[in-house]
This record gives sequence, C-alpha cells and structure tokens, in this order.
Amino acid sequence: MIVSRREIVVGAMALTAAAAPPPRRIVSLNACLDAMLVHLADRNQIAALSHYARDPHGSTVAEQAKSLPYTWESAEEVIALRPDLVLASQHSALATRNALKRLEVPVQRFAVPKTIAESLAQVRKVARLIGRPERGEALVARVEAALAAATPASGARRLTALIYQPNGFAAGPNTLVDEVMTRAGFDNVARRYGLKAWGNVGLERLLADPPEVLLVGEPAPGARGWADRVMTHPALKSIAGRMRQARLPERLLYCGGPVLIETADAMARARALALKEGA
Repeated sequence: MIVSRREIVVGAMALTAAAAPPPRRIVSLNACLDAMLVHLADRNQIAALSHYARDPHGSTVAEQAKSLPYTWESAEEVIALRPDLVLASQHSALATRNALKRLEVPVQRFAVPKTIAESLAQVRKVARLIGRPERGEALVARVEAALAAATPASGARRLTALIYQPNGFAAGPNTLVDEVMTRAGFDNVARRYGLKAWGNVGLERLLADPPEVLLVGEPAPGARGWADRVMTHPALKSIAGRMRQARLPERLLYCGGPVLIETADAMARARALALKEGA
C-alpha cells in the first residue's frame, strides 16, 4: 500500500495531538462557553468561568458555578490565573485578548453559531481542546436526542410563532434559535415580517399579522423590558383569541451546546400547551 505524504503528515499531527497532555488551567470568558466547559471538563481543569456563569437568570450552569472561580474578564485577572487555555468569543474584551496574545497565552475564539450543526461542531472542538473528546460525543448525542424528542411526528400540524426578547428583538432566519423553533414544529413568522436575522418587530406589525404563538423571553424578576410593555398593551386584547403567549427563560435563548437540551424541551412544551389551548 502506498501512503501519500499528506496522509503521513495528518497521521503525525493526530499522534502529536493525542500525546499532548490536556490543559490543566482553563479560563472561559463567555457565558455560552461556560456551559460547555462545565459539561465537558474535569472540575480541577476549570481555573475560572466568566462572571455571567453565576447569574441564575442568564446561565444554565449557575448552580455549578457557585463553587467555581470567576473573573470579570480583565486581563489582570486572567493572567494572574496562569491559564494554559483561554476560551473566548468574538465579543470578548479586545484589550484582554490583546494582552493575552502579547504574553503568548493560548486563546481559542469562537463565533456565535447560527445553526445546530455549527453549535455541535463547537462542542466537539471544545472537547478536543480540553482533552475530553469522548465527553464531546456524549454531549452531542444528548443534544441530538433532545432535538429528536422535541420534533413533532411527520404530518403533525405546525404553528406559526415568533421569538420576542424583552429588549424588543425578534429572532429571524440565520439564527440558531430559529432552527430550533423549526425542529420543534414552529414556523417563524419573522420571515414574513422581513427580518434577515435579529431585528425589531413593532406592535403594529403584531396586531396586523399576529403569529399563533408568541414565545416571550422572560427577564429577571423586577426587570421590565420593551417586550413586557408590549405584552400588556391594551390593543393586544383585540387578538387575544388569535395569538397565545408562552414564556421561556431568557437563558434558553442565547446559547447553543448543552443549552439546546433545555431549549428544545421548552419549545416542545410551549407547542403542546398551545395546541391544548386550541391554537
């Protein structure tokens, strides 16, 4: 058998990666990466999570994060932890990223996934980076099982719906949550509203062309956003019989990875309840 030079190089790289010890001190600077790290890493590998991880209204790993270190994403804090791997998003503080680059601290940046496939690829990448590829595959299997469980039977009636964030934003196509909605049996009306990704949808548009279900992001107690004010507007009484509301915790609308397990379940329950109520 003739082995090409490329095959030799790829094989050598694979052996090198397999032989390299997993990072021992990992820092996450992003809430979505926090969740992946908590699900995939050994506890003693986590040098720190982001400060968002402890927020019970914004994080799905708040309970686990209570006993783990965290940072406010400053370069000084991160450098003091002496990490051998930092997980960052494209929105992580530029000053921190630049400081870590100057000191040659290994940083892996992740974009916001727009599809389920992209999100699962990130799970696998994080798992490889931290030396736990088998846990990555196990987590991917759990996410896929949750999505399958949330998918209605073939031929089941679909419902029109709109994700409505308390800050007044709606999720359109080319967003991760849009694909989850589709898998859970909803047709996103943001398309017929002309949205290309995330954007605003005004009250007038809702009144003129309402979805059957409005999936409202539920903010932290005491925090009232624009969407909440819209939801209590007297004009909505005129379409009360045509549009039902379903509240979803905000923390389920931001991230992919392991968060998709809860998001898919919440979407499925919202659809089942709407059908039960006569949608």
